[in-house]
Amino acid sequence: MRVETTLHETSSAPNRPLMPDPYGEQLAAWGKVVLLETRGRVTGRTARTAVGFVDEPDGSLLVAAGDPGAHWAANLRAEPHCVARIGTRRAVCVAEELDGPDHARAVTELILKYGTPAERLGAGPAFRLRLARQAD
Repeated sequence: MRVETTLHETSSAPNRPLMPDPYGEQLAAWGKVVLLETRGRVTGRTARTAVGFVDEPDGSLLVAAGDPGAHWAANLRAEPHCVARIGTRRAVCVAEELDGPDHARAVTELILKYGTPAERLGAGPAFRLRLARQAD
């Protein structure tokens, strides 16, 4: 099951609305993925993507990209504040990029949760999303 779906933030029409992702929205509502809202590093607009996650005991979330060029990951690198939504939970988070053993553990946990199709995850960056404050 590949869970990384992205709304593309690049557009030749800067005021053109992004198309909704009904599958990502539904999976997030069911608690299967986290729906991330990031600030587009090029457009400055809100970009949404559904991404697999692992809950950590400290309340943070682990996420990872299957592609080193994933737009949502590049957006988090440029602006680490994001909104994360899982089911009815919604929070403002701060992303910190993981490396070395922490990156490897995040990828391993995601593969164990989502199965072998997630094995591409090691190719892209991984992040820990820590709660910044509660959102409405």
